[in-house]
Amino acid sequence: MSVKAFELVPAVEREQVMGEKVRINIECIECCGKHLYLGTNDCFIHHFLLEEHTTAKGKLAYNVQKLLHKYLGLKKPVAELKAASALERLIVLCDSSITVVDMVTLEPVPTGGTKLKGVTAFCINENPVTGDAFCVEMAVVLARRRAVQICTVHEDRVQMLKEVTTPEQPCALSLDGYNICLALSTQYMILNYSTGTSQDLFPYDCEERKPIVKRIGREEFLLAAPGGLGMFANAEGISQHAPVSWSESVIAAAVCFPYVVALDEGFVTVHSMLDQQLKQTLSFRDGHLLQDFEGKVVLASSKAVYILVPLPLERQIQDLLASHRVEEALTLTEAAQRNIPKEKYQILHKRILQQAGFIQFGQLQFLEAKEHFRKGQLDVRELIALYPLLLPASSSFTRCHPPLHEFADLNHLTQGDQEKVQRFKRFLISYLHEVRSSDSANGFHEDVDTALLKLYAETGHESLLDLLASDNACVLADSAPWLEKHHKYFALGLLYHYNGQDSAALQIGVQIFTKRFTSEEKTGQLNPDDVITYLQNHSQALLLYLEHLVLEKRLQKEKYHTHLAVLYAERVLGLISRPSATDDQLSAARQKLQRLLKESNLYRVQLLLGKIQDSELLLLERATLHGKSEEHDKALHILVHQLKDSAAAEEYCSWASATHDQFYRQNLFHQLLSVYLDPDVPGGAQTVAAVDLLNRNADVFDAVRVLKLLPEEWSLPLLRPFLCGALRASVHARCTSQVAVGLARAQNLQLQHDRLKYRGGPILVSEKKGCQLCHNTFSEPDCACLPGGTPVHIHCVAKKTLNLPVERQHENAHRSNHT
Repeated sequence: MSVKAFELVPAVEREQVMGEKVRINIECIECCGKHLYLGTNDCFIHHFLLEEHTTAKGKLAYNVQKLLHKYLGLKKPVAELKAASALERLIVLCDSSITVVDMVTLEPVPTGGTKLKGVTAFCINENPVTGDAFCVEMAVVLARRRAVQICTVHEDRVQMLKEVTTPEQPCALSLDGYNICLALSTQYMILNYSTGTSQDLFPYDCEERKPIVKRIGREEFLLAAPGGLGMFANAEGISQHAPVSWSESVIAAAVCFPYVVALDEGFVTVHSMLDQQLKQTLSFRDGHLLQDFEGKVVLASSKAVYILVPLPLERQIQDLLASHRVEEALTLTEAAQRNIPKEKYQILHKRILQQAGFIQFGQLQFLEAKEHFRKGQLDVRELIALYPLLLPASSSFTRCHPPLHEFADLNHLTQGDQEKVQRFKRFLISYLHEVRSSDSANGFHEDVDTALLKLYAETGHESLLDLLASDNACVLADSAPWLEKHHKYFALGLLYHYNGQDSAALQIGVQIFTKRFTSEEKTGQLNPDDVITYLQNHSQALLLYLEHLVLEKRLQKEKYHTHLAVLYAERVLGLISRPSATDDQLSAARQKLQRLLKESNLYRVQLLLGKIQDSELLLLERATLHGKSEEHDKALHILVHQLKDSAAAEEYCSWASATHDQFYRQNLFHQLLSVYLDPDVPGGAQTVAAVDLLNRNADVFDAVRVLKLLPEEWSLPLLRPFLCGALRASVHARCTSQVAVGLARAQNLQLQHDRLKYRGGPILVSEKKGCQLCHNTFSEPDCACLPGGTPVHIHCVAKKTLNLPVERQHENAHRSNHT
């Protein structure tokens, strides 16, 4: 993904270097502050002063003034220049010798008699270890020597400190502290000249391609690796950054954090150290020098010098955000922390996070947007303002300038897509809920709570009553009309009550229990728990509301069913204990309780048993509760022996077995028969009830079990209806099974007939009969049959099958496919 990170700005023009000399080429460059030094192939050093200025179009440019040029008198190219600014000296490598010149006059200065000749390369230690501010440490490579010399350059002398042997002749090197990173003839290595330890890095053929060894930071180096890779290595030989993939023909490289700049034969490429991606490519012909000096990247061809000016990181980040490349922008922002003052960075970082959040918000990436809003400490009103009419009219909020996003409002974002509208609203509800429970809403609670109330009311959210039942800062003037518009009358009553306007709340009392039921409850958006809590002190209203939940809306929640059953039971018990209660009132109350106990399976049985256990009038209700607990023996005992109501007992068996299979129903009726025939209860066996039960429900009982259970002295005429019914049921069952068996046999016979029918007749084969495929006669009885019963050779069929795809292709060119 491309990004404009640098601009190429001319610095020193061709004419300023060579004048009218055509064959002059730039060999090396050095920059120290505003001072630029060039070494050329005719043994001259040129000294320029660079002054930055801004053009009318706001771009950076350079005014260049040539201060001096000096001939070194060696008739060889100046190979390398290094500035020692603390000494005001320039270290020069020319004709394999190192000389030191004054930075201002370019005149040679004495070196104390030390001669450094036969030098092929040298480097300055930018992380010196001597502690002397008025000397410069450097490492020198000598020709035909497997060694590196460590020297110090003083104002009036050069002093050699140590010679370190190497496995091979070094080709290039870089120095940081005690660590020397070397490009040998066949590999790279790092050597600590203090401890003598070394670390081989990776192989590299210096004869095939010029090595690159570049110090990029404290104990870290950039190296050109095989395969067109730029590798990073620290003093321990470990790479702290992933490699960048540049071209195979890279001849120079530099680092301007967070970018790696590389020069090849025709281009300058810019890679990010953060994600290793190629960010920018600049066309540049005839380039052969690229170096970074204190954050300034200098690029040179053989004739001119250019400066790669980095664009401000803030502009790069904004360009990335404009392209919706959020992750790249955030990564670059975090990397910019090392280059920006702390307070300025914190402001920048928050704004970038907020912008990134709005980009992802517009892309419906709500989780990421929420996280960036949170980290960026977004003024939540920036988000609320996108939703029309949510901010209260009394709000003094104005949007940030420059704006954090490009959206006009929610309508602009969704373009009429109602599904998107609902998704955006659900996100805002979630976000405002989190903001409200944190410190992020400090100072504008009214805006947040009012917006949340409007969203809850508009979407029918279940948390509307929670909001109004707790401490809130909803603006009454904005909220009341909104709740009335959306028929949220109960919430409107809570709002008035919270604001101390109980008279207004009572005036809408009728609407709370009428219109509320027919509007908001139909959408399932009412939170019943909040209503029940609010109605605790209004028993009649609470009873009606629970009836609405359980009997009308059929909500399947245990607590609602149990609560309603308890209220019914308490009402019945209250009527029983009240002398003034009429029989009609008690009967109506018991009917409601009995109906709920029979129809519901969700209430807590033991709780209700405990409430009515001591009431002798509620035996039927107790029997029903025992039945819900599968305690049929207790229930039947109550109905038969305490209530002495055989009709109720029989009805109980039918009710308790209604949702079960025939076997369960039969066992329950047998259990009732056993209760009737039990001689060990007060009053003895209830023969009449048992006979009536058998004669009315002959189809339910197992006749064999009944006959074994009945006393021997019973007469057959007494049980005539039962026995006739049982016999009829037995004969019917036998006939039904015989019919089923007959039908099954008939179906089987039909299947046998169909099978024989599809087998077909015999196939006649003789020596005189020919194959329809090859027209040869049959020499053996084995054959295959074509549709229609035509015999053919088996090998002919096999051959025909192999050729079938080819034939079908030929046929398909002339007609449609057939099966």
